[in-house]
This record gives sequence, structure tokens and C-alpha cells, in this order.
Amino acid sequence: MSLAVESQPNVDHQTTYFRCISGCSGKHSIYDVIYTCPSCGSLLEVYHEREPLKKRNAYQWQQLFDSRASTSKWPYGSGVWGMREWVVPSLADENVVSMFEGNTNLFWAERLGDQLGVPDLWIKLCGNSHTGSFKDLGMTVLVSVVKQMMAQGSSVKAVACASTGDTSAALAAYAAYAGIPAVIFLPAGKVSTAQLIQPVANGAHVLALDTDFDGCMKIVQEVTKDNSIYLANSMNSLRIEGQKTVGIEMVRQFQWEVPDWIIIPVGNLGNISALYKGFQLMMDLGLINRMPRLVAAQAERANPFYEAYKNGFKEKVSVTAQDTLANAIRIGDPVSYAKAVKAVKETDGIVEQASEGELADACARADLTGMFTCPHTGVALAVLKKLIDRGTIKSQDKTVVISTAHGLKFTDFKVGYHESKLEGIDCNLANPATHLPADANAVKDEIARRLENHAS
Repeated sequence: MSLAVESQPNVDHQTTYFRCISGCSGKHSIYDVIYTCPSCGSLLEVYHEREPLKKRNAYQWQQLFDSRASTSKWPYGSGVWGMREWVVPSLADENVVSMFEGNTNLFWAERLGDQLGVPDLWIKLCGNSHTGSFKDLGMTVLVSVVKQMMAQGSSVKAVACASTGDTSAALAAYAAYAGIPAVIFLPAGKVSTAQLIQPVANGAHVLALDTDFDGCMKIVQEVTKDNSIYLANSMNSLRIEGQKTVGIEMVRQFQWEVPDWIIIPVGNLGNISALYKGFQLMMDLGLINRMPRLVAAQAERANPFYEAYKNGFKEKVSVTAQDTLANAIRIGDPVSYAKAVKAVKETDGIVEQASEGELADACARADLTGMFTCPHTGVALAVLKKLIDRGTIKSQDKTVVISTAHGLKFTDFKVGYHESKLEGIDCNLANPATHLPADANAVKDEIARRLENHAS
């Protein structure tokens, strides 16, 4: 995509740098404007040399991270910056752009787990974050690095992303907090109103294009070629550095115990790549001694990774993504494919898909136990049920579903389900409101009827 600009002096620390995921030689400063390998075009990753990190032993790292969790001391109260030595150790305090993201609830889904036959079921509620999705974890890192680049005289003047909704909200909020202009490319008519209004409210320059996400992605790559606008999509591996902390945080919340399974909805595949990266770092530093099995959950109407998995990952599959209720993962040509393949293979993972009806009912079933799930979490919950029914996930397994966004971003979907207005879907658990006259006897009769149905 873009060749590196000259590294900033005294900032390019030689223990944390970009390197090619395909093994090409060369180290690139994380403060360079570079997204892909100049030699082969593969994606880059942020690499942390292990020897400097081994100056602390595993127990010392655990104690340090435990001591920082939710503290008010800047910036360590952030779930991301509480692990700053594992993220961007060279970043100056004054350039950290944080809204205390992370530290989200690891929710014991007791009732839902009992219903499904897996009592040790947990939901990582990443939607309980500043902009309502896990994307905050990556954007705090990317925008912080950009702020430091700009402070050091970089040619970067703005940040930009293509988005199906949540990425744009996170980028717009963090850019606004930092005072950096943000340009957002959205597929026209394919983003919920709640998602669209977030970048608009935060002052971003929002451009709705007559194409899908993959088309927006091609345009943002063209627009960011001259290095004056910095690309903020997940092909930028700075995002992965923040997102990897969700796995580390999860294990910390389990008192450094590794779950057996983690199921995550995937689209562009950056999130599962990030999960693997966090677990691999913990393995290398001795904080854990085994990997969880990672499950990538896709919507049936946008399932290129599932199709590639079926052929043993012999080749990358691209599809034309169809309309799906899970619009944030409506992606047919995922950028982080190679990283995600490694994540699945190295963890003995699985890729599975869910239909529109399955994901909608899975959301409703979870909501009946006290949650308020987004459709993407519904994809993961539907895949969970399939793996339980198949006998792959056993009753004794500690299982975590990553809930990537808050259900309040998708109220149109919720209303459509409970009014049985989702086209082509049998809304089996719909619970519509009942309009009644202001008559006490009529109200009593309706309550009695409903409680009888509830008991049955």
C-alpha cells in the first residue's frame, strides 16, 4: 500500500516494531506510516521482543496487571493501558488518548448456561465500553500513536476508516477527544441509525457511499495512499494491539485461568487474530500454559471464512456478502485472513456459521435471561448452541462468548423481531407489547393470561 516514511529519531525503540507476518526481513517503526510489507505486500504485525519482557517473571506481570485494574492513576485504569508494556511501551503519557476503555464485565450467564447445558458459560460484554463496542480497545492505541506522530511533525493530518458502524463510532469518538479530524466511509443504507449518529455527533466527516463495506474499503485505501490521512482499519496492526488485551483481561478476571472455549463473531477477522496474539504473548511469558480453542462465528450470508475453513484453508475465499441482520460482519473479502487462519490452526479452532433465523432467536433467548444482545453476539450464541448440540462443547467446559457490541445500537432489529416484522424470519420468541383499554379488569385478565403462559 504505502511505503514507510522516515522514522522519528529517539522514538523507534528496537524492541517493539512492525514486521511482516510472512517472514520478510526488516523492522519498521510503529510511528512510520506503513500498513503492509514493502517487500511482499503482506500485512504487518506489531512485534514485541520477548527478552526485555522476561525481566519480569510471570507472577510479577500478573501482580502488576492486577494492581492496575480499574485504578484512577492515569492511564493505568484503562483495560488497555494497564498493560502498556505489552502494547506501546514507548508512548508518552501526554499522548495517550483514553476514555478508560476495557475492564468490561465478564458476565456469568447462569440461566442461559443452565438452559443450554453448559453451566460454566460466560459472556464478555465488550459493548459496555465508551462507544458501545470492542472497537474502542483498538482505537485508543491507534489514535494515541497518531497523536504522538503528529506531535513529532508527521505529515499525517487526519484519520480515516471504512466501516459497517462500530469502527466509525470508535474512531470518531477517540479522534474528537484528541482533536484530530476523522473521515468515515460508510456503505449507504447498510448501517443502523444508532450507529450512524455516533460519528455524526462526534463531528467526523461522514461519507455514505453507494457500495458495500468491501467497496468502501477499496476507496479508503486509495484515499490514504499519500500519507496525509492515516488508515484506521484493522489491516493497521496497531488496532490489534489494543484488541488483544480483551483476552488478557478475560484471563485476569478468571484469576489467570484459561477458558476451554472462546466464541467470537467475525467479519474482517481482526478480532480473532487479536485474541490469538494476546494468548500467544501470555504463553511466551509463562503466564498461562495452554491455549483456549477459538471459534470464529460467521453469518451464513457473509461467510467467506467458513467456506475457506470447509476446504481446509487451501485458499482464501471471497464472496459477495448478502444482507444480514449482523451488518457489522457483512464482509465478503476479509483483510486479516492470513492472521485468522493462523489463530484457528494454532488453537485447534473451529469456524461455524449461523442463519438469520438462528441468530435472531439466539438473541431473543439470551435476552430472556437478562441480557440485551446485538445481532453479532447472536451469531456467536447460535454457533455456541450448534457446538453444544453436536457434542463438541461439553457440559463441563468453561466457555466464553465475546459480545462485541451493545444491543442498544440495534433497537430497530429488536423492535422488528418482537413485532414479527423481520422479513423471512419466524420470530419464535417474540414478546410484543399489548395495547389495552384503561380498564382494571381487562388488565387483570391480560396479566393472568400472560403469567399462565409464562409458567407453561
